Amino acid sequence: MKRILLALALTGLTGAALAVDAPGLPTTQAPSGAAVYIISPANGATVGQEVTVRFGLKGMGVAPAGVTKEHTGHHHLLVDVKELPVAGQPIPNDANHIHFGGGQTETTLKLKPGTHTLQLELGDQNHVPFDPAVVSKKITIHVK
Repeated sequence: MKRILLALALTGLTGAALAVDAPGLPTTQAPSGAAVYIISPANGATVGQEVTVRFGLKGMGVAPAGVTKEHTGHHHLLVDVKELPVAGQPIPNDANHIHFGGGQTETTLKLKPGTHTLQLELGDQNHVPFDPAVVSKKITIHVK
């Protein structure tokens, strides 16, 4: 039993080491002064289970994923994410990392009652975070 646990622990550590050593994709430089922010809802707002989130961006433009145009990117909404996605790697695409690769600037979410956090991160044409990262302040909302 001890050997099995040791083997599992070593396998997990090896996988973590490989993930850290995985080569990143080229990163796109963010222009100085670029900022992304959540227009609404406001930090601390109490909202219904369907909430519209509006995205703001200054110092850059919005372009769909796959379109290479200088000083543009597209939004990713991070819902209840504790740590930002890894630099140099594509932002995950799952229930907590929502991609807006069509260039959308708002969405309507259906959230369970409770407290949730929302944060935006701008990705380049390949969904990779900019360097430096263009991220909003994290806001907290309360869903009734």
